[in-house]
Amino acid sequence: MALDTDIFIDKLIEEGYTHLCVVPCSFAKNVINSAINSTNIEYLPCASEAVACSVAAGLKMSGKKPIVIIQSSGLTNMGSSITSLLNPYGVTFPILTSWRTYKEGDSEIQHKHLATELPKLIEAYGYEHTILNQEDIDTAISQINHCDESFTIGVIKKDTFSKVELLEEHVLDLSNYTPRSEFLVKLNEMFKDTNTLFIGTTGNTSREMYSFMPDTNNFYMAGNMGGALSLGLGASLGGKKVFVLGGDAEFVMHMGGLTTAGRYQDIDLTYILFDNEQNKSTGGQNTYQSHVDYINIAKASNLNVIEKVITSLDDFSDIIESLTENYKSNFIYIKCGLDDETPRPPLDVVKVKEFN
Repeated sequence: MALDTDIFIDKLIEEGYTHLCVVPCSFAKNVINSAINSTNIEYLPCASEAVACSVAAGLKMSGKKPIVIIQSSGLTNMGSSITSLLNPYGVTFPILTSWRTYKEGDSEIQHKHLATELPKLIEAYGYEHTILNQEDIDTAISQINHCDESFTIGVIKKDTFSKVELLEEHVLDLSNYTPRSEFLVKLNEMFKDTNTLFIGTTGNTSREMYSFMPDTNNFYMAGNMGGALSLGLGASLGGKKVFVLGGDAEFVMHMGGLTTAGRYQDIDLTYILFDNEQNKSTGGQNTYQSHVDYINIAKASNLNVIEKVITSLDDFSDIIESLTENYKSNFIYIKCGLDDETPRPPLDVVKVKEFN
């Protein structure tokens, strides 16, 4: 049984909650969609869980009633904010985290540890936890109110909320853009059977690499969102020729990776940002990052930036060929469309600890 999501959001509004500070999770996509659809509570997407925590603290200290919604792997990103801001200053507000499960042999290995150890992590932060009731909305609201007044984290299990689709006005239309798969197919053609290392960020990027780049040397990073560029930098400093394939939400999560990579020029590292304007793997919500100037941020970080926004395969091919003659930290920005859902790479190709 699942809670009626729209009624749940209405109840939160009745209780005076004002903001949902969110890093999307598929377990919470329906409650996120309902909040986006509503005009009476503000959906506030955040670049990382630590940002969500700090923003919510500022809201609470200013007299508002925020709620933070994240996924369990992201709760680790909040550790410093929780233990060095919320705890010592006595600031409380509801933190709702999914509790991702793991079955032995699954390729979603980023969830394996916290699938059993999440309560211990919460306890280590100085918090208690309560599992959100899936059958009675009033009980669930009461639990959230308790989290608002105490060091207690609410835990969301799968299928807690009923299905909610985004209203048409919030659905992105990317039909005019070339799907990411076509760029990946082109990379597969150009680098087939070479030693060039391709690192894919977590989520659909890695899944699509597995489907559309079968002949290249790929590393599929299942978790560690925001860390793909830094991983690629380390591999490049270790002597590898590296392409990092990232996304718009991933780009902003740990932007310090850009400034770190920008220190180095005599390496063979190219960061390709595929911008589809959304968190596709967690429900397709808009990242609301149209204000972000990806190209100039990368340029200010001292990367060798291709200043043209790439939308066509011909331009893409020409640029990739031009990069083979330089050794720098390169940045390419691509506006792309969407593909149908592709399967996750199997465990035997995901769980590797050495690059080929």
